[in-house]
Amino acid sequence: MNVVVVGLGSMGYGAASNCAKAGLNTWGFDLNPGAVERFTAEYGQGTSSWDDIETIDALVLFVVNAQQAQSVLFDSPAMTKLAHGAAVINCVTIPPSKAVELAEKVSAAGFGYIDAPVSGGAAKAASGDMSIMASGAAETMANIKPVFDAISANVFDLGSEPGNGSRMKLINQLLAGVHIASTAEALNMAASYDMDLQQVFEIITKCAGNSWMWENRGPHIVNGDYTPLSTVDIFVKDMGIVTDEASLKGVETPLSKTALALYKEASQSGLGLEDDSAIVKILAEKSGIKVPGMKS
Repeated sequence: MNVVVVGLGSMGYGAASNCAKAGLNTWGFDLNPGAVERFTAEYGQGTSSWDDIETIDALVLFVVNAQQAQSVLFDSPAMTKLAHGAAVINCVTIPPSKAVELAEKVSAAGFGYIDAPVSGGAAKAASGDMSIMASGAAETMANIKPVFDAISANVFDLGSEPGNGSRMKLINQLLAGVHIASTAEALNMAASYDMDLQQVFEIITKCAGNSWMWENRGPHIVNGDYTPLSTVDIFVKDMGIVTDEASLKGVETPLSKTALALYKEASQSGLGLEDDSAIVKILAEKSGIKVPGMKS
């Protein structure tokens, strides 16, 4: 199977590397020369030019947003490289309405389309243990199974209706974004009492206030390490998708709106490319206290 993974960021690089390790003929595509050089050095086939690629059976998208996904599909030669029976696997977090639109256009061109947003972060991408929320025709799902086997531990088949994968991802991101914000808020409150943040983290992990994001992002704040695994700007995008889609449906999302405002404020203050947990710095500054990793 000829696989092209477009977007060699932390998630896409993990996906591309695991496809290569699984024996799939894999190209890693990115416009960033450093990412291309790294993939070429490790797996042999990295490129920034569609001219290097002849035939594609599975085109896997790990770009940043819906606009980039659409550009790859319809403003580049990518679709002309697709073989008969090939499929587009869109792993980008995009609005469900956009997922439906892209699925219709790709299907009209005669190719399969799998709406396949992912979850698990950079570590699970690297280990091939992501979770995939997938929707698409059963025949297409069967055809691209070798790709899913290579990059994921869990594939949730959400049926054939376009957009079902992105709807599920929207719910996941709503919870993730709010939970990161609540983790930051709780540790900021603990810091205001001069509590031992490591102790707070360990105790809450064993109590009802625990969450996946508390366990994953809490140590970032406790250690003052905001090296980006998932950035503030990603949650500006994702929580924006949540609130925009909710507005279209007339659904109230007060917690999501509050969290989005915090991510936006952090981004506008220059923290956009730091780890998403860096929103705690905004809360701490407003509170007149200091948390680990803040400048004096």
